Amino acid sequence: MNKINTMICAACAFVLVSVGASVKADSDNFAGPYIGLSASAYGVSAKGKSHTGHDNVSGVGINNVTVGKVAGVTGGEVGYAIPLGSRFLIDFGISALAGEAQMEVEGDDVGSENVQFTIDDLVTYYISPQLVLSDTSALYVKIGLTEGDTGVIGDVTTPGKLSGSTWGIGLRTVLDSGIFIRSEAGFTEYNGLSASGKGSSGGIAATNNYSAELDSAYGMFSMGKRF
Repeated sequence: MNKINTMICAACAFVLVSVGASVKADSDNFAGPYIGLSASAYGVSAKGKSHTGHDNVSGVGINNVTVGKVAGVTGGEVGYAIPLGSRFLIDFGISALAGEAQMEVEGDDVGSENVQFTIDDLVTYYISPQLVLSDTSALYVKIGLTEGDTGVIGDVTTPGKLSGSTWGIGLRTVLDSGIFIRSEAGFTEYNGLSASGKGSSGGIAATNNYSAELDSAYGMFSMGKRF
């Protein structure tokens, strides 16, 4: 919540400064449908836990997207920006990321096996209010819902669909040709993943439960075409 409040305050400060500035602005330069390709750098924070019928053990490892490190991801977006006067627009869009991440919850206890959660096909549905700063640049904030498919590697149940809230702030620059460049920073807070399966400890059957929680921060650069 503190991160959300900080981002909102920063966006409001930018808006107040921009409204007070005397610049020529025309929202029509940004309005209409668009498509784009993006390149992003993602940092992931994750926690995992396994629970047997006896003990709690914790530990998490990430394959492909590692805790404390940054991973590059490519994707695309499509959307439509609607002008609300000469200085404001509202942008509705969908963006998708390519690739798969694997997160391993490690069970150290006897009878608790390692389980890998897989995450792919991340899609974000977003709404983005925009303030036009000049004929070529606009400041925006983004609020979105991010969803992804999940799976498991191991003899356990498949978790439900991954979902989370995405918040971002960025700058969009558009050329006379309709080509635009967008730079953005933000973060996503996801719901938890959980699965359960059967194991044994000393020949006695015990139910194993596995769970993982993750958040991600990102920086994105995209280029596209407004029509």
